Amino acid sequence: MVLLSLDKVAFKDSQSFKTILEDISFSVRKNEIVTIIGPNGAGKTSLLKLILGLSLPTTGKIWRKPDMLIGYMPQKIEMNPFLPLTVNRLLQLSQKKHIAESEIDKILAMIQISSLKNQSLQTLSGGEWQKVLLARALLRRPNLLVLDEPAQGVDVIGQAEFYQLLVTLRNQMNCAIVLVSHDLHLVMAATDHVICLNRHICCSGHPDTVMKDPQYHVLFGEKKKAPTDLGLASYTHHHNHRHDCSDQHDK
Repeated sequence: MVLLSLDKVAFKDSQSFKTILEDISFSVRKNEIVTIIGPNGAGKTSLLKLILGLSLPTTGKIWRKPDMLIGYMPQKIEMNPFLPLTVNRLLQLSQKKHIAESEIDKILAMIQISSLKNQSLQTLSGGEWQKVLLARALLRRPNLLVLDEPAQGVDVIGQAEFYQLLVTLRNQMNCAIVLVSHDLHLVMAATDHVICLNRHICCSGHPDTVMKDPQYHVLFGEKKKAPTDLGLASYTHHHNHRHDCSDQHDK
């Protein structure tokens, strides 16, 4: 089932008229994890804004499944460090309607941070903050979870654990995930489909295929070995649709 589809989407800055994205076509299906990678200035953040509906395409079409719920996890939230907020209070305030304590407990347990519920935000580590932001997005029970560099500022081992957690959450919540990452090696074990972006889609497909594509190495330099010692073995793909790195993601 397709949840989201972009068809020949282009986006220009409204003030400078500079082209940020062009000819972007791909789809996201239920239970699929799609990772967007690309260098600085590739248009990754602009693409997320288009997916979220925060920006409108200059040309092309974006289709979203009717009544689809989207949960968004930003890189960070700017907050006054002196606000005496607990994790529980932040999660309550971040929702449009009252959330039952039992629902918060369930989500915190799911991502293994139940012990943080009554902890002050001021005492959280970087990794703990990321999981709290993830809990905030999951409270919507989304059909599509959108993550903007979700493990930024977390050490390599923490990143590996976080991406494996995403696979578990995808299976438990039956949702699709779109995430932006700066390093394919760290997310390849948790990814079904990779989109290599540099204002347009340079290549796309299964991570094993993308890592062998010449366009990937043009953007990211010399080949590097994946850190398999951290448990990041290549993900086994079980979808029926075809991936081809020379083509964009099929609909």
